[in-house]
Amino acid sequence: MTEKKQTKQIANGYVRKDGGKGIRNIVVVAYLVECAHHVARKIAEQGGENTHLIGFPGCYPNEYAREMMLSLCTHPNVGGVLLVSLGCESMDRDSVLADARDSGRAAELLIIQDTGGTRATIDAGGAALERIWAEAHQVQRAPLYAHELVVGTICGGSDGTSGISANPGVGLCFDQLIADGAACIFEETGELIGCEGVMAERAVNEGLAEEIIACVDKAERYYTTMGFGSFAPGNADGGLTTLEEKSMGAYSKSGSSSINGLIKPGDKPPGGGLYLLDVVPDGEPRFGFPNISDNAEIVEMIACGSHLILFTTGRGSVVGSAISPVIKICANPETYARMSGDMDINAGAVLTGESSLQQVGESIYRKVMSIAEGELSCSEALGHQEFILTYKSFEPIGPACLPFRG
Repeated sequence: MTEKKQTKQIANGYVRKDGGKGIRNIVVVAYLVECAHHVARKIAEQGGENTHLIGFPGCYPNEYAREMMLSLCTHPNVGGVLLVSLGCESMDRDSVLADARDSGRAAELLIIQDTGGTRATIDAGGAALERIWAEAHQVQRAPLYAHELVVGTICGGSDGTSGISANPGVGLCFDQLIADGAACIFEETGELIGCEGVMAERAVNEGLAEEIIACVDKAERYYTTMGFGSFAPGNADGGLTTLEEKSMGAYSKSGSSSINGLIKPGDKPPGGGLYLLDVVPDGEPRFGFPNISDNAEIVEMIACGSHLILFTTGRGSVVGSAISPVIKICANPETYARMSGDMDINAGAVLTGESSLQQVGESIYRKVMSIAEGELSCSEALGHQEFILTYKSFEPIGPACLPFRG
């Protein structure tokens, strides 16, 4: 098992009763079926800026969705939970409520059909939020150390500059965070096709190397069956020519550290180091494309415990998160000039000669530290809380995927 020795202090964290530490203290209002979405949104609007709306739209049962919902409701950045059910959906609301309460968080459940419909439930929700927030405000604070920090990264709206500036800049930041003792997560295996060999060479042992190759092979088969790879028209408009070229750019976000493990959505890194997140469902394709947009990938990163997300973009993206801060690293200087209000870091300065790649990596690292300490990211300040959770199915990871797990 990876030794969790004392490391440097990153922030003054929010201490959860289940042992986790967060960099934010938010309350989530979670609808458990699309039919409860409107009521949940009206309730969340009564809770203030740190009350965030999440939810699952499906009525049919899905274990992945239940596990994801539980992981999100018990995320270290979450201090309280209000579940909103219509009353006849398949989501196991009682188990989610029980597990959220077992984690030590204030958690309540409202069932619209039992509460008296829309207006009565919205009114009851406002009162419930007051109780939940009263308890959430009592949270204790304590130092959050580097070995307790989890950082994820994704890319979206990539173009020909992404693999030259922003992505390798994140890679340098990851190397520093891992040297500090943090856990860092990169994905998405559908955008790493062609890189499985070089990733396998970085695995900490042969068993993990085989698992990495197998998961990328699975992604290739899945996307082949779907008939469309992870390559959008905007990628081509931005100068990318092939999926392999996009893959090499995406791969550079991982830096140069050894790969310590392979995890799936909802799995938590057992210690510091670098982890690959496999987001492609197991088995035959049943639920469509693995991730229908960047927001779905962000949600899966958060479910793995990411305190914050590094998001690289060349074409420009404005999305944020309902739970963990999203830090935007803009690869293209022209995009940055047009959308600077949405961007936290101008990695395109590498292309204009204003900064070196090393300086950009250091800027990203410093931004991670300041956001962890409480500074708002651009997407937070603008109020972005995009959220998507869809159907999937995964098998549990095997022991070869996490060689250092005890």
